[in-house]
Amino acid sequence: MPDTQALEIRDTTANPAPLGLLGFGMTTVLLNLHNAGCYELNSMVLAMGLAYGGTAQVIAGIMEWKKNNTFGTTAFISYGFFWLSLVALVVLPKLVPGVTATSSTALAAYLATWGVFTAVMFIGTLRLNRALQVVFGSLTILFFLLAWGNAAGNTGVLRFAGCEGIVCGLSAIYTGLAQVLNEVYGRTVLPLGAMTK
Repeated sequence: MPDTQALEIRDTTANPAPLGLLGFGMTTVLLNLHNAGCYELNSMVLAMGLAYGGTAQVIAGIMEWKKNNTFGTTAFISYGFFWLSLVALVVLPKLVPGVTATSSTALAAYLATWGVFTAVMFIGTLRLNRALQVVFGSLTILFFLLAWGNAAGNTGVLRFAGCEGIVCGLSAIYTGLAQVLNEVYGRTVLPLGAMTK
């Protein structure tokens, strides 16, 4: 008679969500300080977009795939490549002859498309926790404000969007750090507002 003893595999890998949330949140705060008028677009913002906002989020998304988390995989890989594509929009016209800079109308379409994607992802957070609802809800508003500001050429709307984007980024930083501290201490240090499923 064959041995029918079951083999149980336990997942002992780390939670990648804080990495993705912090990469997104810190880069979002720094870009939106620019949008709010605190400083010009500079190499610091582009470097954060390439490294922490872009690459680190893609890595976090791949790690979420290993944990069988479709939401986390889709979110982190998508927003990681959002940051990489945003940097490419700025850099490509300077590096590649014949590539023109993105017009305000095209940038508005780009941002609105990301707004629609984020709005649908926000619906997914209704089954997760309040902290992620704040992150994705405020990000949806941010994308549509930026789309509106670019389409209308309205600097006032863009500055307001920058302030709203700082709040969005800070909410992601809070959510990421809350997950780290809650895990380290084995209890709720910073609440996330868990939803009942």
